[in-house]
Amino acid sequence: MKVLIVNGPNLNLLGTREPEIYGSTSMESCMETLRSEFTSDELDYYQSNIEGEIINRLQEDNFDALVINPGAYTHYSYAIADCLKNIRKPKIEVHISNIYKREEFRQKSVTAANTDAVLSGFGMDGYRLALLSLKK
Repeated sequence: MKVLIVNGPNLNLLGTREPEIYGSTSMESCMETLRSEFTSDELDYYQSNIEGEIINRLQEDNFDALVINPGAYTHYSYAIADCLKNIRKPKIEVHISNIYKREEFRQKSVTAANTDAVLSGFGMDGYRLALLSLKK
């Protein structure tokens, strides 16, 4: 299975960005771990700080399933939400922190309704849990 993992804005700073919230593991390290565990799958990773670039990548439609962490776009990007609505493949939204324990504006996801499931608060292991779910 070819799985596209997409991260939104500021998630390129994982490992150094607010480690008390996001931990100290970089996404590169996370991807190495995922690729070593899910050897029979093709894991493609994409990150952008630009909303339109994320939408363009999603519309390439060259994947079997999607794991997406829209970052701050979770809370206000109706453009990404509309894009997700049109993807007819399994898709899971992941959040490293528990968004429901954070500031009020972070507790609403406009994108989640257009995914099959949401994982929130499992740290970097959320990506692994999403892949396990997609494999079932």
